[in-house]
Amino acid sequence: MRIGLFAGSFNPVHKGHVLLADYLCKQQGLDEVWMVLSPHNPMKRAEGLADDQHRLNMLKLMLEDLPDIKVSDVELHLPRPSYTYRTLQHLSQLYPQHTFVLIIGEDNMLCFDKWKNYQWILEHYEILVYPRGSERHECTYVNMRRVDAPLFPISSTQIRQNLKDNIDVTEWLNPKVCEYIKQYELYV
Repeated sequence: MRIGLFAGSFNPVHKGHVLLADYLCKQQGLDEVWMVLSPHNPMKRAEGLADDQHRLNMLKLMLEDLPDIKVSDVELHLPRPSYTYRTLQHLSQLYPQHTFVLIIGEDNMLCFDKWKNYQWILEHYEILVYPRGSERHECTYVNMRRVDAPLFPISSTQIRQNLKDNIDVTEWLNPKVCEYIKQYELYV
């Protein structure tokens, strides 16, 4: 099977993440997309990051009715900090029958040379780059290609801010995820 790996902090996961994963699965010839929960991106601040288990639970709630989009907690069981090359090595050893394709945003493409062992990733894996804004940048690496995908006018950062400001976010969150956030008083 050809599996797209879409990693993120998903803090919280929202409909934009899921719509993008579904779109790429259908448009890029992927059999499945695995949404890989990252414990903490070593290139970002951990401030405001909900507990791993809460984010994993919300991801499971969000994806429970989507057979081609799966939850992966693999990075929660790997050494930290969480580096993509380790995730790719681990999954390729566990599932040698699968071909893994990395899915990243254009913002990550622009700093890809800062990733740990980025050259090894480029040598061994195809990378799909989805847009993150209206400005377009050329892919300069072999095995990395830009894909057209819809832009969604929402971010997890904006959702967290709206929740703090008591602004309705139900348009972008699954009702079960909204209830979960409320129940555990996350992002307030």
